[in-house]
Amino acid sequence: MKELEVLRKYVSDEKLVKHCLAVSAVMRGIARELGEDENMWARIGLLHDIDYEIVGEDMDRHGEVGAEILEREGYGDIAEIVKRHNHMRYGDYREPVELALQAADSVSGLIIACALVKGGKISEVTPKTVKKKFKEKSFAAGCDRNRIRLIEGLMPLEKLYEVGIESLKEIKDELGLS
Repeated sequence: MKELEVLRKYVSDEKLVKHCLAVSAVMRGIARELGEDENMWARIGLLHDIDYEIVGEDMDRHGEVGAEILEREGYGDIAEIVKRHNHMRYGDYREPVELALQAADSVSGLIIACALVKGGKISEVTPKTVKKKFKEKSFAAGCDRNRIRLIEGLMPLEKLYEVGIESLKEIKDELGLS
């Protein structure tokens, strides 16, 4: 996959690569569910944090630098969405792809955390598991529940959990899950 090579050109941290792979898988699943362009949404998910190592903690630049990289690398069609995904600078998301990216970015981590509690077995994670852990604010505290809730205009949360789990099962080996 050419996009993965582009991502790896700018991202060396394997945890961040796995995060991007997970977001990509969930974005593909949401697109499939909504009848949207699966390949485009998966590309957006994969490349959304392409600038994270470059900008470090400078969240004023996160997304902006990513969009510049994507323009240079020939992904101008998704650059604006990647730029605007920085919820600390932007908001008021209305487009389905933007809402999905916000939700996928956080729910992927929540689902993976649920799998890790079950010994890394994504096969043992159910929507009920995720729903229960969603309510525990201290569990996977970095997964922003408000960003996950943005999907509710497109699908119920339980459907998102189901789509997310099934999507992550498809790439469990790449994520180091079973």
